Amino acid sequence: MKKILLRFFGLIVILILAFGWVILNPKPAFAQINTINYNNINLENRDFSHADLAGVTFVAAEMRGTNFQGANLTNAILTKGVLLKANLEGANLSGALVDRVTMDGANLKNAIFTEATLTRSRFFDAEITGADFTDALIDRYQVSLMCERADGVNPVTGMSTRDSLGCR
Repeated sequence: MKKILLRFFGLIVILILAFGWVILNPKPAFAQINTINYNNINLENRDFSHADLAGVTFVAAEMRGTNFQGANLTNAILTKGVLLKANLEGANLSGALVDRVTMDGANLKNAIFTEATLTRSRFFDAEITGADFTDALIDRYQVSLMCERADGVNPVTGMSTRDSLGCR
């Protein structure tokens, strides 16, 4: 009986300490503070060239013809976006989540997609010369299509587009 009482008392003390910690430190551990969200918005033909957009979210955004040339999009979230004929030349999308994005006809020349997640995304007729896809997650079908036209070397990373895609 004494052991049960001690365990119960210990549990109460732990719960009080945990509650006190939550009250005194209410900031969530994984929250992104001061992030900009462009979710479900029409950004068609907007100019974000050379902008610092690291960590910004563009979920289900309409971005046809949008200019992201030279933009910093590291760790950005672009899920379910439409980037038809968008300009991402020289943009840095390292670590970005680019899931279910349509990039048909987009200019991805010299873009950096290292360690990005590009699953279920389309790149039909996209210009990929010099793009770096090192350690990116891309559907095999899209990789096979891109390997047919992969060419060039990224001027920043020095990685060949063909090598970064694992083309044979």
